[in-house]
Amino acid sequence: MTDAAIPRFTGDASPYAGGDPYADHRTADFPFTHLVDLADRRLGAGVIAANDEFFAERENLLKPGPAVFDPEHFGHKGKIMDGWETRRRRGVSAAEPHPTADDHDWALVRLGAPGVIRGIVLDTAHFRGNYPQAVSVEAVALPGSPSPEDLLAPDVKWTTLVPRTAVGGHAANGFAVDAEQSFTHLRINQHPDGGIARLRVHGEVAPDPAWLDALGTFDLAALENGGLVEDASDRFYSPATNTIQPGRSRKMDDGWETRRRRDKGNDWISYRLAAQSGIRAVEIDTAYLKGNSAGWASLSVRDGGNAGDGDWTEVLPRTRLQPDTNHRFVLDGAVRATHVRIDIFPDGGISRLRLFGSLTDEGAAALAARHRELGG
Repeated sequence: MTDAAIPRFTGDASPYAGGDPYADHRTADFPFTHLVDLADRRLGAGVIAANDEFFAERENLLKPGPAVFDPEHFGHKGKIMDGWETRRRRGVSAAEPHPTADDHDWALVRLGAPGVIRGIVLDTAHFRGNYPQAVSVEAVALPGSPSPEDLLAPDVKWTTLVPRTAVGGHAANGFAVDAEQSFTHLRINQHPDGGIARLRVHGEVAPDPAWLDALGTFDLAALENGGLVEDASDRFYSPATNTIQPGRSRKMDDGWETRRRRDKGNDWISYRLAAQSGIRAVEIDTAYLKGNSAGWASLSVRDGGNAGDGDWTEVLPRTRLQPDTNHRFVLDGAVRATHVRIDIFPDGGISRLRLFGSLTDEGAAALAARHRELGG
């Protein structure tokens, strides 16, 4: 289902007239974009098939950052666009030159982690006269690593998340989704043809309890394992969610950095773990944060409720951090928690936070129950 209150930007954009190509880009503050992008390549997402990508490759859909436009960039097939663009569809004959109402192009997207989808953005940036007339999005949950042929098999039942809806050119077209299920793959349809620059799929990771049980000890805060950022004091330079992305940071803006404080306060991030867990070891990494890393950090936990409820218990006292360094701490026994908060002093940033441990029996049971609720 889609939310009618989400802005719609139907119709053509004006032809590019020079200057900043994003000056007339149409967008809005969608209510779900603070959630993790389940189609993030860093999580392992990919565009695994498309019926047509004549003008521009399907993989461009998941590239990080906004689409780039170079008005002078042409190739042997025509204008090179930073997105997924198909050729113009035609009818079957001179008497019927137009495509039918059912003709459309499609791309199959593997999400980086199974999850509940709360919102989708299909951005047609720089596609001003060559965007699709309408789009639709379907989703499915299949175990393992299905091939495109498996996904397109006639017995696979797809759930419509976005019904066929008119969209606009050079616009971020947002759709709220209300489907309390976990999905692994999407089918993006453009009717009848055209181009889409970027796809973003915002939601919540729903990990497989059997996989986490087999791992035993794992990173309890990691996005791919169901951890999430609930709140942060400051997101000025980069999002707090970066701190629980897979892998080590590769550049400064791949972590979390706050603005410079001019008061006596401090900055912080609060996290919700995959489920109730016993934390045994902590990593705080300041990779690539050299003149702007946090000076000190402390770690506190809560067990139960929401991150904003009740008191926090400090488990790692205020500790000096070094720039561009991965710091490791072994806790005195397993610390039971559902939420964790890191405080940095006075400001600055960290690149990653890793919390290693195992689910408690109560946490494992709650996670398994939620997995069943979501169709797992």
